[in-house]
Amino acid sequence: MSNRILALLVAGALGMAGTAEAQTTLRVVNHSDLKILDPIWTTAYIVRNHGYMIYDTLFALDGNLEVKPQMVDKWTTSDDKLTWTFTLRDGLEFTDGQPVTSDDVVPSVKRWAVRDPLGQLLWTKVTEIKALDPKTFQIQLKAPTGIMLQALGKPSGNPFIMPKRVAETDPFKQIDDYTGSGPFIFVKNEWKPGDKTVYVKNPKYKPRAEPASGLAGGKIAKVDRVEWVAIADQQTAVNALIKGEIDMIESPQHDLFKVMTADPNVKLVNLNKWGNQYIFRFNQLFKPFDNPKIRQAALYAFNQKDFLDGVIGDPKWYKTCKAMFMCDTPYASFKGFEDKFDSNFNKARELLKEGGYDGTPVVLMHSTDLYVLANLAPVAKQLLERAGMKVDMQSMDWQTLVSRRARKDAPDKGGWNAFLTSSASVDIVDPLANTYINAIGENAWFGWPSDETLVKLRAAFADETDAAKRKDLAVAMQERVAANPTHAFLGQWYAPVALRKNINGSLESPVTIFWNIEKK
Repeated sequence: MSNRILALLVAGALGMAGTAEAQTTLRVVNHSDLKILDPIWTTAYIVRNHGYMIYDTLFALDGNLEVKPQMVDKWTTSDDKLTWTFTLRDGLEFTDGQPVTSDDVVPSVKRWAVRDPLGQLLWTKVTEIKALDPKTFQIQLKAPTGIMLQALGKPSGNPFIMPKRVAETDPFKQIDDYTGSGPFIFVKNEWKPGDKTVYVKNPKYKPRAEPASGLAGGKIAKVDRVEWVAIADQQTAVNALIKGEIDMIESPQHDLFKVMTADPNVKLVNLNKWGNQYIFRFNQLFKPFDNPKIRQAALYAFNQKDFLDGVIGDPKWYKTCKAMFMCDTPYASFKGFEDKFDSNFNKARELLKEGGYDGTPVVLMHSTDLYVLANLAPVAKQLLERAGMKVDMQSMDWQTLVSRRARKDAPDKGGWNAFLTSSASVDIVDPLANTYINAIGENAWFGWPSDETLVKLRAAFADETDAAKRKDLAVAMQERVAANPTHAFLGQWYAPVALRKNINGSLESPVTIFWNIEKK
């Protein structure tokens, strides 16, 4: 986008009679700094959240986690369920003044499908996607599938719609043009990683008529400007919130809750009632975790409570749970994991011996700047070492970790063996959305597991319509992961956002979003 066009849009956002001083600015400390700008290239949540600011989506989940149309006005399916035809709604326009057309949608969806696990699964059924006219596109299938809308409306890894010229970028290369059609505009010339990221209201955005609900409905920007302020130290962020220097902390530190609730101008609001799950991810390309016995040893060495106590502390805000698809969900089961996550070091050592572990050090990436992750790697290091493994823990900020985890280099050449992360429940509870078990090898999520049995089980789940049989397949997937681990899941945790009391309108959503928010 040219500076001239951006200047005109910003002026429009402020209003003819307004001034920069009069605009409403929402200042937010997020869970991470923004250093990568392509939400297809990476699955990092901060980049996903950036995507929702400046792009729009074909479908979205509402506050009840039901898929609703967003950029799509209507759609039809043929009697044989092989042809899906979608019509875009009126008024869609990119911030460079060009209309959003089917010619933009087609390459955007294609690029997404190369990288996203559910997109990859959907594309095994697709013979063609094509534009029929500027407002209509069609997806032709080789076999019926029940995951079309689920895939196009998933909350993380959604196919954000970009201009054709941008969407044609190689999926494994990052974009360098950030023109979108969403409710906000990214102000690139004010972006300073480590300092702040700036968005302004998009005056050309036409919201849907329905009320905002979750990620769906009318996305109405009610503030003129949003600043994501980078403050790494949590105590400093809390002090800034109490003083009114910032308006919101997305992921406040649990041991500071009492300080915040004691202030009459601060409130804690839980917007993600579904919670999160901690993950330890193996890199299966290199020793020692190329051996399933050694990955199993890690499952026996770990216990969830140590990880949860190390970060969350208060059991009010966490839950130990041996269900891969999380507890209290339709596919919750402990099958295959009944004897794991109990720090059974004798069993872990036995498996290391069976696996021929030769003392190869585990290069464990340690994120230092996100408090919800910072203490996880030290706990993992201690438990793995007690089981008899050598661990080389290498510390870095989260965005460096995000960049490095994409590398397939050997661990001693700048690659890695393992790292820890966290995923929102909506990205975990559904076997099709759960990226960690998408074991398709080279094109799998970072760690690149390859397991034909797991792939077949997941595909069978996608095709199955009987609820009881789907449950059985979910259990079978979990038992397969227990035998041939793709990752370790390390418990559930919950976190509210911290807000000044004059901030209202935040929506319940598994994604932190900034439309509908008012500052009075």
